[in-house]
Amino acid sequence: MLENELKIKKTSEDRVVALAGNPNVGKSTVFNNLTGLKQHTGNWPGKTVTNAYGSYTCNDKNFILVDLPGTYSLMVNSIEEEIARDFVCFGSADATIVVVDATSLERNLNLVLQTLEITKNVIVCVNLMDEAYKKKISIDLDLLSKELGVPVVGTSALKEEGLEELIEEVYKVSEDIIEPYPRKIIYEEKIEEAIQIVESSLSPILKDRLDSRWVSIKLLDGEKTIIQSINKFLNIDLEKNMYLRDSILKAKNLLKENNIDPIFFRDKIVTHLVSLGEKISKKVVTFNNKDYNKMDRKIDKYITSKKYGIPLMLVLLSLIFWITITGANYPSQLLADGLFFIQDKLTDLFMSLGSPIWLHDILVLGIYKTLAWVVSVMLPPMAIFFPLFTFLEDLGYLPRIAFNLDGYFKKSSACGKQALTMCMGFGCNAAGVIGCRIIDSERERLIAVITNNFVPCNGRFPILIAVITMFFTGFLPGIFGSVFSALILTSTIVLGVVMTLFVSKVLSKTVLKGIPSTFTLELPPYRKPRIGKVIVHSIFDRTLFVLGRAMLVAAPAGLIIWIMANINIGNISILSHAAAFLNPFGKLLGMDGYIIMAFILGFPANEIVIPLIIMSYMASGSMFEFDSLLELRNLLLDNGWTWVTAVSTMLFTLFHFPCATTCLTIKKETESLKWTILSFLAPTIVGIVVCFIFANTVKLLGFI
Repeated sequence: MLENELKIKKTSEDRVVALAGNPNVGKSTVFNNLTGLKQHTGNWPGKTVTNAYGSYTCNDKNFILVDLPGTYSLMVNSIEEEIARDFVCFGSADATIVVVDATSLERNLNLVLQTLEITKNVIVCVNLMDEAYKKKISIDLDLLSKELGVPVVGTSALKEEGLEELIEEVYKVSEDIIEPYPRKIIYEEKIEEAIQIVESSLSPILKDRLDSRWVSIKLLDGEKTIIQSINKFLNIDLEKNMYLRDSILKAKNLLKENNIDPIFFRDKIVTHLVSLGEKISKKVVTFNNKDYNKMDRKIDKYITSKKYGIPLMLVLLSLIFWITITGANYPSQLLADGLFFIQDKLTDLFMSLGSPIWLHDILVLGIYKTLAWVVSVMLPPMAIFFPLFTFLEDLGYLPRIAFNLDGYFKKSSACGKQALTMCMGFGCNAAGVIGCRIIDSERERLIAVITNNFVPCNGRFPILIAVITMFFTGFLPGIFGSVFSALILTSTIVLGVVMTLFVSKVLSKTVLKGIPSTFTLELPPYRKPRIGKVIVHSIFDRTLFVLGRAMLVAAPAGLIIWIMANINIGNISILSHAAAFLNPFGKLLGMDGYIIMAFILGFPANEIVIPLIIMSYMASGSMFEFDSLLELRNLLLDNGWTWVTAVSTMLFTLFHFPCATTCLTIKKETESLKWTILSFLAPTIVGIVVCFIFANTVKLLGFI
C-alpha cells in the first residue's frame, strides 16, 4: 500500500483522499485551506519528488488528504505523472479530488477523464471560479456533473468559497452515501473489440481489485512502468498467464490488421480523450466575453516576442539588481553594527568570567564573527531579492522567461525548463538544484544540475557587488553609481548564462549525449500577486531557510579558519604558508595565493570570501570589518590589486566550485558521487581557463 510506504499515520476509521490536478490550478491553495497547519512533508518512496499530506475532519470523521504532484496527464512522461497515476491506481484512496481551472476547463478535462477510467470515486473541484467570473466565463456545474457522472463542486479556494461543499461531497462519496456512475469512455469500434477480448480473460484474474477495462487498455498500450506497477500491486505477473497472453496477442493482431500499431493505439486513445474533453467543455462553458484573455495576449506579444522578450528580461533583471544593491546597503550596515556590538559584549562577558583567551578567540572571533559576517552580508539582499523573485513568480512571469530562453537551450541540446532552475539559482544554487526535479529527462536534468552553479547565488553577489563598487563604480555620484553597478552585474550574469549554454552543449556532445526532449510549458494567466503571501513565503520558506543552512556550514568553517590563522609554523601561520604555496598558481589566473586560499576556505559559505581576504592581508587571526569600501579598496591596492585582479576575482567568483551546501544537495538529488564530482569540477575548470585566458591576454596586450 502506497500510504504505508509514505508512513501515513492512519487508523481503520480514517479516510484517505487523493488530491490531483494540473499545475497552476490552485491545488496547493485547496490543500492548505483544507488541512491548515496539520501537514507533513517528505519525499515519495524512492523518488526525489516532495510529497505532502494533511488531515481535516468532517462529521467526526478524520480525512487524510494526500497532495499529488501537479500533472497534465496520467500517461507517464515524468516522475510526477508516474507518482500521481500510481497513487490514484494503487493508493487505496477512498476518494480522489481532481482540481481543474475554471478558466481553462477544456484542457483540464483530459486529466479528469483519465482519472475516471481508473476509479469511480471522483469529485471534480472546479477552482478559480472567481477568476472565471471576472473574465465573464460561465460554467454549468450541474450539466458538467451529469456529463461526467460524478459530483462537481465550484470553488474559489483563495477566498475559501465552496470548500465546505467540497468537504461534504468527499464525505458522501467516501462513505458510500452516494455512488458516482462515471461516464464510460467509448473508443472507436476496433479498439473496443480489442479491449473486450482482453477484458474477458482479465476480469476473473483481477476480481474487482482494479478496473478491468482500464488494465486491458494498459496491457494493449504496453507501457512498461504501469504494467510493472500493476503486477507489483496484484503480486502476480499478468503476462505469464497463458490464457491472458493469448488474448492480448489476439487483440493486438486485430489492431494490427486495422493498421493500429502500439504507438498509433496510444495516439488514438489520447486524441479521443482530448476530443471528448473539448465536446464536454463546449456544452458546459459559455464565454460571455470572447476576448477575456485579450490583455494577457497583448502583454505576451511583447514579453515573449523574439524582438523584445530578451531585452525586456534584461531590463527587469537590472532593475531587480539595482533595487537589491541600493536597498541592502543600509540594512546590512545596521545589522553588522548590531551583531558586532553583541560581539563586544560577548568579549566583555568572557573577560569577566576569566575564560582562557584561546576559548574566547575560538568561540567569539572564530565562530561568532564568521556567523555575524554571513548574516549581515546575506540577510538584507536575500530579504529584498527573494520577495522580488517570488513576486514575479506569483505574477506568472517566470514561465515566460523559460519560453524566451527555450530556443537557446534547445540549440544546446538541453531543456528550456532549465531557465527556471537557473532563475532559482540566483537565490541559492542548492535551491536551483532541487528545482531541477521539474525536468523530466534524466539526461537534461543532470545537465541542469551540473551547470546550475554558473549563475551566482546570493552568497556570491556580495563579492561581485563589493568588487564592482570598489574598482568600477565607487567614484560615480549618487544614483549613477548604483545604476552602473546593476548594469555591470547584469552583464556578469549574462556571461554566466552564455557559459551555461556553452557547457550544456559540451556535456550533451560528450558525457551526456542526446537530443533535446519535448515538454509542455504552460503560460499561466497573469495574476495579481498576493503581497502577504509573497512576503511570508519568500522570507520564511526561502530567506530564513537558506540563511539557516548557510549558518550551519559557516560555524565549523569559522573554527577551521581561526585555527589556520592562529597556529604558526616558523613564525608564519598555516594560512600564510598555504597562500604562499598557491601564489604562483594564483598569479597565472590574475590573482594571488591569498585570494585562491580565501575561495578554498569559503567552500562552506561563499559569503566569507571577502572577510578571509581582509584577514589574510592584515595578517590577523580574526576577520575584520571596515567602515567604508574606500578603506577596503586601499587595503587591496596596498596588496597589489589592480583592475585585472578585480576582474579575475569577479570571473572566478562566477565560475568556481559549488559551496558545501550545494554539493550535498547535488549528491542527494543525483544519488551519485560521479555526478557530484563532475558538478564540482565543471565550473572550477571553466573558471581556471577563463581567468587564465583573460589575465594572460591582458598581459600580452600590454594593458598592465
